[in-house]
Amino acid sequence: MGRMTQRLRVERLGERPARRIESVAVEEPLEIRVAALPDRGVPAGGNPLRPESTTVTTTMRLPGDDFDLALGHLVAEGLIADGDAVATMMHCTDTGPDGSPTFNVVEVTLAAGVSLRRPITERTEIATSACGVCGSTSVDDLLAALPHSPSTDETRVELDAIHAGMDAMRTRQKVFEATGGVHAAALLAPDGELLVVREDIGRHNAVDKVIGWAAREGGLPLRGHTLLVSSRAGFEIAQKAAVAGVPVLACVSAATTLAIEVAERSGLTLLGFVRGDRATAYAHARRISQIDPGL
Repeated sequence: MGRMTQRLRVERLGERPARRIESVAVEEPLEIRVAALPDRGVPAGGNPLRPESTTVTTTMRLPGDDFDLALGHLVAEGLIADGDAVATMMHCTDTGPDGSPTFNVVEVTLAAGVSLRRPITERTEIATSACGVCGSTSVDDLLAALPHSPSTDETRVELDAIHAGMDAMRTRQKVFEATGGVHAAALLAPDGELLVVREDIGRHNAVDKVIGWAAREGGLPLRGHTLLVSSRAGFEIAQKAAVAGVPVLACVSAATTLAIEVAERSGLTLLGFVRGDRATAYAHARRISQIDPGL
C-alpha cells in the first residue's frame, strides 16, 4: 500500500508470546498552503503564476488522497465554496533528512479573482489527527456561515440502504484491514450506490477527503446523499456534513451533545450506532423511511 503502511517488528504478548512482522498505519504531517492568483490568471503557456503562499493548516494524516484532503478541508472549513474556486493543486518539493521528497506539503492555487471567504488565523493551525474544529468556534458561527443548509432537503433514505452502505464501506477499508488503525468515511448516493471511500488516521480527515472528492467532481452541495463515518459523531463531523449540504450523517458509534445540537439546528439527520440492523436517531429522523415522517 505504498506510503500508507509500514512493516515493523513487534512483540506479541500474552499466553503465546512471539516476535512477528505486522503492518502499521503511517502517520505523517500534511501542510496545506494557499496562494491567490492575480486577476490576469494563468499565462498562455499553461503554467500558473507562483504568487506567495500562506499556510492554512498542518494536520497529521495517513498519506494518500492528499489533494482531496486539502480541497475538502478548505471547503469544510468555509474557506472556499467549491472546487471551482481552485486553479491548481500540487505537492511542493520538500525533502526529508535523507534528501528524498516527502510529499508532505500541498499548495493550492486559487482561481483568478478568487480569495478566501474568511481570514486565516494569524498563527498556523496545528491540527492533530483527532480534532478538526479549525475555525468554527460555536454552533451560532457555523449556522450563520452555512452555504448549503440541509434543512431544505426533503430526501428520504431507506435504513436498509444505510446498513448496506456501511457493510460495503467496511469491505473497502483496505488500510484498516491491514493495520486496524484507521478510520473511514464514505458517500452514499441517493440510489444507494457507494460512490467513494476514504481512509485516514483522523476521522475528520477521512470526511475532508470525501468532501474534497465531491468538490473535484462538481458534486457540491451533496443534496440527497448520506455521509457514512466509521467512528463517533462529534462536533467537527456534524459541522463538515452540514457545510457540504449532506442531509443524512450516519456513524458507527455514538454522537456527542454538540454534534446533536448542530444537527438539530441545521436540519441534518443524525444517526449513531449504525450496526447490524439497528441505529439510533438523534435528530430529524423523518428522513429515514422506516420512521414516521411526522417525527
